[in-house]
Amino acid sequence: MIEYRIDRRSGVATYHQIVQQTKQALRLGLLEPGDKLPTAREVVAATAINPNTVLKAYRELEREGLAEGRRGLGTFVRGTLGRGSADSALRTELAAWADRARAEGLDKDDVTALFNSVVEERFDEHKPHDTPSTHDTRTKGDDA
Repeated sequence: MIEYRIDRRSGVATYHQIVQQTKQALRLGLLEPGDKLPTAREVVAATAINPNTVLKAYRELEREGLAEGRRGLGTFVRGTLGRGSADSALRTELAAWADRARAEGLDKDDVTALFNSVVEERFDEHKPHDTPSTHDTRTKGDDA
């Protein structure tokens, strides 16, 4: 079961943090359709937030088709996101990269900034998905 962690200093609304963390767990395969989300009472006990905040987050997940409330039973995962897995080869490679970055003296904020800049560069909607390779043999003025 997912355990929510609330960062009161982040500037992100608490209900939105719950939505984001749920979506991340779905993307990583930590939550799957049919899994039960913690009850509002359980989240409140663990995080000391208002129960209405939890309910607002769960309603947002329902609106997006990712969860469904079942009266008297709780809230369950209905949809999924991404195709990633918590133990995928890509995750293992990324963990090794993070270990190297830490060994080179980068802190968490440095790594996050570096990773985010590469993601923005590689996944920018306005750039072609295929970037020219360093082995491109065309010269300036050649038509492809």
